[in-house]
Amino acid sequence: MTFDGLMADVRNRPRPSALVSGASIAGPALAYWLNRCGFEVTVVEKAGTLRGGGYPVDVRGTALEVVRRMGILPRLRDVHVDTGRTTFLDEDGSVVASIAQDAVVGSVTERDIEVRRGDLTSAVYDAVRDDVEFVFDDCIETLDQTPGGVGVTFRGGGCRTFDVVVGADGLHSRTREMVFGPEEGFHRYLGYCFAGFTMRNTLGLSHEAMMWNSPGRAAALCAAGDGDEVHAFLIFARPEPPFDAFRNPEAQRELVAGIFADAGWEAPAMVATMREADEFFDVVSQIRMPSWSSGRVALVGDAAFAPSFLTGQGSSLALVGAYMLADSLADRSPAAGFAAYEHRTREFVTLNQDVVGEGDARLFPTTARGLEQRNEMLRRLDTVPSPGERHVHSALTLPELSPMT
Repeated sequence: MTFDGLMADVRNRPRPSALVSGASIAGPALAYWLNRCGFEVTVVEKAGTLRGGGYPVDVRGTALEVVRRMGILPRLRDVHVDTGRTTFLDEDGSVVASIAQDAVVGSVTERDIEVRRGDLTSAVYDAVRDDVEFVFDDCIETLDQTPGGVGVTFRGGGCRTFDVVVGADGLHSRTREMVFGPEEGFHRYLGYCFAGFTMRNTLGLSHEAMMWNSPGRAAALCAAGDGDEVHAFLIFARPEPPFDAFRNPEAQRELVAGIFADAGWEAPAMVATMREADEFFDVVSQIRMPSWSSGRVALVGDAAFAPSFLTGQGSSLALVGAYMLADSLADRSPAAGFAAYEHRTREFVTLNQDVVGEGDARLFPTTARGLEQRNEMLRRLDTVPSPGERHVHSALTLPELSPMT
């Protein structure tokens, strides 16, 4: 075949197709890089629209290089929240210490980025929205793997076949359940639950956070700017996950209200607001899987390796995982690509997950002695994470994106 004939054959070859379930952070990021690698991509999202707003999240270490290569780093720096300090309060409401936020979460000052979750989601989505197909208010109903592809039926009706399917649908991934089995087999509970919601900024907080603690309980208010609202969190230790409350919002509210019934500081007002708020309730946990793929179906982001908010690395791992998965598929078959994705990415994921161990979250001690020791550390040092913890954020060097062969 002549060179011209070879190029014509390449141009006429059908593009491999990919279905991505989930349009938060990992899903659109993966769609962006798969499109760059020559895939025809469809993203399906069960929500009716892109989800905006939300509490601040961090983009750190290797993930900064991902967003730089996407061309959205300047936009994210423009909406950098720049939370100044976190003030820790004792059980009686007195100030224990006021610590620079970068020290609390392990960020590198003037390098790492903190943005509202909705701002990060919008930036990633806008970078790819014109190049791939987005289907909102729908989800995968069934998956049927064959040697030649994955047959998908959608809840909204219709059937299509894709070369690969990727679940980027979060901690409680439906894709993972359909292909790999119940969540309980991969769920590593870390001993805490939390409720999150917004409330009026009655304390006049601006670019700062305040956290009240008693043994096994924390109430936190986070001001992402100087507006009229703050993000509120009620966090508490519990030996076993409250499975009976997961699908019952009223049971969730009663559980949290009971835990914080005698709590001080702003906790009574927070509980009162929670009862009327559009509350988000969940457990603090990780997803640990022996494999992130099966046949032509793979997982990415929290669906594959949720690290928990205690690590502050959920968004960064989602961005890095999406890049590594797309690059691994660019010049390989699905089976070989998924194997390369795990081989090249798992150590980085595990390092970041291991930053926190089960039941030993240093900011939320469960005993009076543990709380006293934490407070002494805060008074003595203007830092919480160790240099080793910061190192894990950058422990992976991104490869150059492989061209589609």
